[in-house]
Amino acid sequence: MGSGVITALAWFLFACGVLIYVVILYNGLVRLRNENDRAWANIDVLLKQRHDEIPNLVETVKGYMQHEQQTLLAVTQARAASMNAASINQKAVADLQMVGALRGLFAVAENYPQLKANQNFLKLQNRITELEERIADRREFFNDDVTTYNTRIGQIPDVFVASFMALKPRSMFKVSDEDRKLVEVKFQSQGAAGA
Repeated sequence: MGSGVITALAWFLFACGVLIYVVILYNGLVRLRNENDRAWANIDVLLKQRHDEIPNLVETVKGYMQHEQQTLLAVTQARAASMNAASINQKAVADLQMVGALRGLFAVAENYPQLKANQNFLKLQNRITELEERIADRREFFNDDVTTYNTRIGQIPDVFVASFMALKPRSMFKVSDEDRKLVEVKFQSQGAAGA
């Protein structure tokens, strides 16, 4: 009778240990998933702030850049695409489109000395540049969180708990091949800009 009780107690303690370990794994995966969601929400807030600044920037620039409608149209279209994006991947693509459009706008603005001297333009340019830097920082945090999450849900024994929780790998916020290329900036002559 004594050895049966000890055996039963050993199995009970083993089962409790396994259960506690599974709960720890489960809670760790839930924490990682929530950190991913929080990291993305932080990026989304900054993207929204940038979207809110774009109409002010376009209005400030319109009067000076009458011959650059294509550039203004690209910024406006990028903003619309960014606001209509729903998933993380769609927002990442739209963000890259917005970054390219803003780079083009700021490069073209170099041709307009009066615009570069406009205080509203300078404030908006600085604000958007600051937001871009903050978005880049948040992207790095987000990608770190996604890497940790994807690694954990692929490792044994976490993979078993992750499959039970129906957790899937998440995509990182990547830079496009277009953004890896060097930017070529062409300046128009002052006479062409004023024509």
